[in-house]
Amino acid sequence: MNTLSYKTKSAKKEEVQRKWLIIDAENVVVGRLATRVATILRGKHKASYTPHVDTGDFIIIVNAEKIRFTGNKMQKKEYSRYSGYPGGQKVATPADLLTRKPEAVIENAVRGMLPKNKLGRQMFKKMFVYAGAEHPHSAQKPEKFEIK
Repeated sequence: MNTLSYKTKSAKKEEVQRKWLIIDAENVVVGRLATRVATILRGKHKASYTPHVDTGDFIIIVNAEKIRFTGNKMQKKEYSRYSGYPGGQKVATPADLLTRKPEAVIENAVRGMLPKNKLGRQMFKKMFVYAGAEHPHSAQKPEKFEIK
């Protein structure tokens, strides 16, 4: 009788190999960008993916102010936040956010696609978003990543 042994290999946080990727967000639809970024931050694109270990890569997103929405979402979509005080609810459209804080649009989209626990918060810290084309991470030698 032939006994084959198939072992499932779980990744350990000490063994994870992380790469630095740079994404140019110019003329990219927000949702498509956010899904790809969330997948990479979680590490689901790797064969060594383990749900309870952060196996994802670091991501740098540049040109966040040149991102685009489809349809009328630029004026119709609303981001709401609440201070906790009576009358403290504030609402902003993507057009408002892009003028005030362009990084927030991408950060909100990606944060919503990550797990809502300690591991998700740890994954989110590996993403760096910049409004312009400049970034201070050239020492990490990031590889260019194309979003189709």
